[in-house]
Amino acid sequence: MPRLSAGILLHRRAGEDVEVLIAHMGGPFWAKKDEGGWSIPKGEYDEDETPIAAARREFAEELGAPAPDGEYLDLGRARVTSGKYLTVFAVEADFDADAISPGTFDMEWPPRSGRTESFPEVDRAAWFDRATAAAKLVKGQVVFLERLWERLAQPPTTSP
Repeated sequence: MPRLSAGILLHRRAGEDVEVLIAHMGGPFWAKKDEGGWSIPKGEYDEDETPIAAARREFAEELGAPAPDGEYLDLGRARVTSGKYLTVFAVEADFDADAISPGTFDMEWPPRSGRTESFPEVDRAAWFDRATAAAKLVKGQVVFLERLWERLAQPPTTSP
């Protein structure tokens, strides 16, 4: 069974531009990495959970606030660098990036020490423009930014 992951990419209008909310990954491995050290809030799920339910749950776990309501755009699935299959949904909403209250994970730290330490899943979140977000995201997730920009560039459909 493939490893499955799902996440939510928030976006908002900033004048003529669009910004996205991404999160800097927590833990000692990512502590000193900025470029390539940010992620769409996401996490793993099993086949008995729908991708959107998992994405909403993971958003709440990683950022400490419920996923916003709104019209979600399915940005599809892609195989990312870790080998997981990531499904991402986008929604237009504002969010206070300074008010996150992330969940934690435990890992042996330092390596081979026998000691277990707790670390935040993410250590900060921020809004970025297109170019900055593309530079900061882990490379395997940039495809979702591209898909979002394509979707936002399409004119809305209207009923006859």
